[in-house]
Amino acid sequence: MAETIAIGSDHAGFELKEVLKKHLVDKGFKVLDEGTNDPTSVDYPDHAHAVAQAVLGGEATLGVVVCGSGNGVNMAANKHVGIRSALAWRPDIASLAREHNNANVLALPARFIKEDEARKILDAFLAATFEGGRHQRRVEKIETTN
Repeated sequence: MAETIAIGSDHAGFELKEVLKKHLVDKGFKVLDEGTNDPTSVDYPDHAHAVAQAVLGGEATLGVVVCGSGNGVNMAANKHVGIRSALAWRPDIASLAREHNNANVLALPARFIKEDEARKILDAFLAATFEGGRHQRRVEKIETTN
């Protein structure tokens, strides 16, 4: 069975989300599209929260969130305990987010990266795996109750 990736964006990230959806399907992934479904103005937290909930609920293995700067969707996704969303604008940053931080959501800045670069960043994120070891202790310290 194909791995499922949840993806969501606001209006600024809509076009890039559509490009990345096709890229994921072409690579054999199932895609859970959490909107938006057109470039009409929407509130980015709604779609970032839906992606985070899909990952936490087991409907998707990983998530991708997209907005103009990547910051808003990243902040919203990270409000969920158990989500480690990483904003990446280069493939090596995306890889390190998985390898060292066990990131389970990738945030992308649609207004600052080209489509080809976004595909490379996504591929790097998907190809990387958490290294554990010394990084496990650090990841455990990310989530706090106070």
